[in-house]
Amino acid sequence: MAVALKLSDELVDDAKATAAAEHRSVPRQIEYWARIGKAVLENPELPLRFIQDAMLGIEEAKAGKATPFEFK
Repeated sequence: MAVALKLSDELVDDAKATAAAEHRSVPRQIEYWARIGKAVLENPELPLRFIQDAMLGIEEAKAGKATPFEFK
């Protein structure tokens, strides 16, 4: 469900630069920041990099790009 929001020009300008560098659209960049912020607030004991890697792993698994870990 898409919802129209009013965002500050400063936030949108920041998102444009980061979105271009990370190959995302501006709305997707802002959505990514919101998801990261939500995850950080829900898991204050975890480092940001761990949260980012976990989110990446989830998306890779959804895309079928994950392989099972084998204990040796």
